[in-house]
Amino acid sequence: MGFELSSEKVQEVLDWAYEKAVNGFAGVDSAEELARSYMRSSESKVEQMNSLIRWQNTKAAGSGFVTGLGGIITLPVTIPANLASVLFVQIRMIAAIAYIGGYDIRNDRVRSLIYLCLIGNSAKDVLKDIGVAVGNRLAANAVKNISGKTITKINQAVGMKLFTKAGTTGLINLGKAVPLVGGIIGGTFDAVTTNMVGNVARDAFSVEPDFELQRNEVKKS
Repeated sequence: MGFELSSEKVQEVLDWAYEKAVNGFAGVDSAEELARSYMRSSESKVEQMNSLIRWQNTKAAGSGFVTGLGGIITLPVTIPANLASVLFVQIRMIAAIAYIGGYDIRNDRVRSLIYLCLIGNSAKDVLKDIGVAVGNRLAANAVKNISGKTITKINQAVGMKLFTKAGTTGLINLGKAVPLVGGIIGGTFDAVTTNMVGNVARDAFSVEPDFELQRNEVKKS
């Protein structure tokens, strides 16, 4: 019996992947821990982000990139593990980039911006359709003052966009290339997609965050 995907299911995957990416789980570092491993270098923030993106592109293609994915086992049975794996890998990368940039990755507005990075250049169209002013590129300032209702609309719109994409050459086909075998993500990850997502995230989060979007230790310094 085949699995029937819907935009609601994609939203469920997004929320699951985000929670796992931010908090981490046994055998897998959180986005913050991943970010800090790059922040120890003397490079600039943008260079640290670029190093992370390059690492993601190369390591994600290896069979041992993510091991001990015990959290996948806890997935609701209605969510395909391959789709969850792909989104987890990308959301964790974006959240780590945001953390390097000084953003509070537990902030709901930052979370929406992380989701928007997943759809690349389409993010600007989503924001415009919802009535959020946006410039030539996706930037954190676009979401700094939005309401909770608008956050919900953005998250739902991203879920719909990913769902639409999944039916063609998007996430479902990508997910099939990342099978879950013995708790290890193997196969060939779509490095082109990952690179695009990473570059969008770098451009969005390399801008100094406004106070309300900053992570706590940045606010205190």
